Amino acid sequence: MKTELKQYTVREVAKGFVYNEFEGKGLYGLDGDLVIQPEFQRHYLYGDGKKDVAVIDSLLKGYPLGLIYFVDTGDTSGPHLEVLDGQQRITSVGRFVTGKFAIVRNGKEQLFSSLDPALQDKIMDSTLLVYVCTGTEAEIKEWFQTINIVGIPLNQQELRNAIYSGPFVTAAKAEFSNSQNANQQKWSAFVKGDPKRQEVLEEALDWIASSKGQTIDGYMASHRQDTGIGELKTYFTSVIDWIDSVFTAPPDKAMRGLDWGALYEKHHKTAYKADEVAEVVQRLLDDPAVRRKRGIYAYVLGGQTEPQLLDVRIFEDGVKRAAYAAQTKAAQAKGVSNCSACAMGHGDKATYIHTAKEMDADHVTAWSKGGKSDLANCEMLCIFHNRSKGNA
Repeated sequence: MKTELKQYTVREVAKGFVYNEFEGKGLYGLDGDLVIQPEFQRHYLYGDGKKDVAVIDSLLKGYPLGLIYFVDTGDTSGPHLEVLDGQQRITSVGRFVTGKFAIVRNGKEQLFSSLDPALQDKIMDSTLLVYVCTGTEAEIKEWFQTINIVGIPLNQQELRNAIYSGPFVTAAKAEFSNSQNANQQKWSAFVKGDPKRQEVLEEALDWIASSKGQTIDGYMASHRQDTGIGELKTYFTSVIDWIDSVFTAPPDKAMRGLDWGALYEKHHKTAYKADEVAEVVQRLLDDPAVRRKRGIYAYVLGGQTEPQLLDVRIFEDGVKRAAYAAQTKAAQAKGVSNCSACAMGHGDKATYIHTAKEMDADHVTAWSKGGKSDLANCEMLCIFHNRSKGNA
C-alpha cells in the first residue's frame, strides 16, 4: 500500500458537506470528491455535545486534530476519495460549519454563523494533515483494522463491517444500525446494545448464523455480495414475534440481552399457554428467593425442570441454625439421629447426632411446588441424604 501526505484546509474539506440527520452520518465533502462514511465505516458517534464540541475547541485553540487517512479508489465516475480514518472528526467539523450544533463561548451558545468572522476564518483555514492511501482492497481493510486514532476503539462488528463491506452490509446497516428505525424501541426490550455501534446488527447476525451452525464471519462472507437481507430480516423478525407471542405481559428488564436466538431454536416448536406463562413468570419475578431473574425465561420455556437456572436462595443462615437446634434437641430426647433419613436406618447411623456442618437445609414442600424458604418448611438432613433426595 502506498501513502502520500497531503494538506487540506477545513474550508476545502467542508465544501459541499452533506450530512444525513436521519441516518446520523456525513455523506460527502471536498466538493463531492470525498465519501465521508463509506460502507465499512461505523455511524457518527461524536454527536453527544462533548466530543463534537471538543473537536471545534481544538481548532479554535490551534491544536492539530491528528492524522487523517483517505483512500484513493481511482474511481473516475464519481467520488474517488473515501475516509479510512477520521470520519468522526471530519463529520464534527462539517456539522458545525453547517449549523448543526452550537458551542459555548464566553458563557453564550454560538453557532458557526454567529462567531466572530476572525474565529470563523481560524476554523476554516485550519490545516488537516491527511495521508492518501492507494492499494488493494485487502491491504486497505487490513490497515483499517490496525489504525486506532479516533479514540473510540472499533468493536468486533464494526471490524466485520469493514472486512465484509458490500451491498449486504449496506442493506443490513440500513435496517439494524439506524437508531431512527421505529422498530428499535420494540427490539430494545429484548436486544441489548447500541445500534450505532452495530450491536443490534451483531445480535441479529449471531442469531441466524448460530441457527445454521455458522459464525458471524462465515455468514457475512457467504452473503457479502447479496443485494438484500431478506433471510436475515425474516429470521430476526420471527424470533422477536415468537417472544411476543409466548411472553405477552409487558417486557421486564430481565429479558433484555438474553440469547433469544438459542432459546427460539430450542423451544419455538413447543406450544405454550400465554396466560399460564405470564402467571408463572410474574410469580417468579416477585419471589425474593429467585436471585437470578434472567434465568426465569429459560426455566419456564424448559418446562420448569431446571431450578438451578434461577439460583434460588434456599434458606438464610439464621433459619438453618434454628432448625438444626430444634431438630437436634428433639432427636436427643428420643435417642435417634437428628437426620430423619438416618434415624430410619440401622446401626450407629440411626442414633448419630450430626454436627451443623454435616447437615444442609431442605424444603419439606419443594420450592418448585410452592414451598417457602422459611423455618416452618425447613428440615435439616445430613449432606448425603439431602443430595440423594435431589429436587423432588
